[in-house]
Amino acid sequence: MSGKRYTDEFKIEAVKQVTERGHSVADVAQRLGITTHSLYAWRARFEKPDVVRQAELDQSAEVRRLKTELKRMTEERDIPKKSRRVLCKGIKARYAFMRVHINEHCLRTMCRVLDVHRSGFYAWQRQSDSKRKHEDVRLVGLIKHQWLASGSVYGYRKVTIDLRELGETCSRHRVLRLMHGEGLRAEVGYGGKPRYRGGPVGLIANVLNRDFAPDAPNKVWVTDITYIRTYEGWLYLAAVMDLYSRQIVGWATRSTMTSGLVLQALLAAVWKRKPEPGVMIHSDQGSQFTSDDWQSFLKAHHMVPSMSRRGNCHDNAVAESFFGALKKERIKRRIYPTRAMATTDVFDYIEMFYNPIRRHSFVGHLSPVEFERRNALNGS
Repeated sequence: MSGKRYTDEFKIEAVKQVTERGHSVADVAQRLGITTHSLYAWRARFEKPDVVRQAELDQSAEVRRLKTELKRMTEERDIPKKSRRVLCKGIKARYAFMRVHINEHCLRTMCRVLDVHRSGFYAWQRQSDSKRKHEDVRLVGLIKHQWLASGSVYGYRKVTIDLRELGETCSRHRVLRLMHGEGLRAEVGYGGKPRYRGGPVGLIANVLNRDFAPDAPNKVWVTDITYIRTYEGWLYLAAVMDLYSRQIVGWATRSTMTSGLVLQALLAAVWKRKPEPGVMIHSDQGSQFTSDDWQSFLKAHHMVPSMSRRGNCHDNAVAESFFGALKKERIKRRIYPTRAMATTDVFDYIEMFYNPIRRHSFVGHLSPVEFERRNALNGS
């Protein structure tokens, strides 16, 4: 009986069985199939003079009427606030606004405030979506797939290139609009900009002199060191990049920033690339790169040293740019409990994403590995 609803007349008669006929509450509740709690509640409500009960009913009706009026006035106040820009647009834009907010506001009130007819709104809803909208829905699925495949770091330019490689014909402005509508955007960095500081040449001259575009691989390498925060302490990363394709050809991590760290990264690059004598290796003037061990290694492998001017990060801007991308697209989005976990994630970014997949504008929006492969085929 718990699901039944009873009229006020029924409740009043049930109460009279107790108050006028002298039956007990338990007896009446059992006969009517209700709980004693409900009967007591009815008695408290209806065991009053008719005049008092009628006054309460009138008061309740007035309260309901005032609440309804307040809701209507609130809607008429709030709808124009939300639709301020929509009112300047056409009828279809108003219909679209109504469809979005139909669960928040009364349809009749929205029609009155926005000066449209309900019949027109219903007719607009029955219309099938346009071919353009169906195409947008399909493109959004492809855009989300490419964006997620990039690790949620690509912006609309790189996503557009991905779509065109899949055979889609769409402008980057359309991709930008669809990504903006879905809340998809490129990962942004920390926002800090390096300050320019001039400085004298150190022990080694700046042979590279900001010529960051060699015409062949294994001609110019650049190297630098950065640091990654973990709960165990700092993890230091040294990386060696080939300027021809912007590929990371060697890297190493350690808990200390010593000359052994940069030598390990350079040795990994030598083992991987097996370059001819005469490779230029450019770095800053850090103590690791001015050490005797570093200079001896370069001489033993017939490499040409080059160093940035003191305090001038622009002389090694490409290496700084890679570390910026690494931190922007991966490190700032992670928390590393241990150095080992950070090293594993660095491996995943460099070897599984940056070198073989990530598009780079310098090499025609190809990945470094794909750029070298295509040019090797063209050269052969």
